[in-house]
Amino acid sequence: MKKSALAVAVTALALSAVGCSNNDKAQDAADKGVAKKESAKADGDKFAPTTNIRYYNMDSVMSNYEMVKTFNEVNLRTMTELQNAEQSRSGELQRMANNIQQKMQSNGYLSEASYNADMAVFNQKQQQAQNYLGSLQAKAQQEAVRQQQVFLDSLNNFLITYNKAHHYDAIMIYSPGEYYNPALDITKEIIDGLNAAYKKGNTGNAKEAKDTTKAKTEAKK
Repeated sequence: MKKSALAVAVTALALSAVGCSNNDKAQDAADKGVAKKESAKADGDKFAPTTNIRYYNMDSVMSNYEMVKTFNEVNLRTMTELQNAEQSRSGELQRMANNIQQKMQSNGYLSEASYNADMAVFNQKQQQAQNYLGSLQAKAQQEAVRQQQVFLDSLNNFLITYNKAHHYDAIMIYSPGEYYNPALDITKEIIDGLNAAYKKGNTGNAKEAKDTTKAKTEAKK
């Protein structure tokens, strides 16, 4: 009888524990269900997520976009002009310095005043050369910034127009270390579209880019 009573007591205790556990789980599930509903409602109010995206490779775009090639040609000529100007000014200053040195060694200066006069001219020429080269470098940097903005404007304008026909939720830039399904790659479409618009002069600031190149070429002549 004692064993039977003890067994009944243990069974009753176990059933009670299970009942409490089930009640707790039911309450937790109910609480979580409410939380999920509230969370889903809040998320649903913010956005409706989809996977309708595409991507492109910026390096490929910049390597094959005719506008960028044009800018690169302009920049190459600018860098050549800078190097030539630097060599010319450096050569002139070196010749002046050599002349001063030779006069000193051959006792060509009859007074300290004459030496100081030559040094004053040399210092003036040196400062002028630095100012001139600094001005050329500043203009080159400004042109590089302008070109970058023209490129970005043309790309953004094209993507806006392009997406009016496709309605993608996002067009992303591929970066090394990221993975996208190759089927989502629209790099070639973007390159072809940009070049077609550039040739027609319909790309944002495309005409400005061509006019700048033409002006620099004519100035060179």
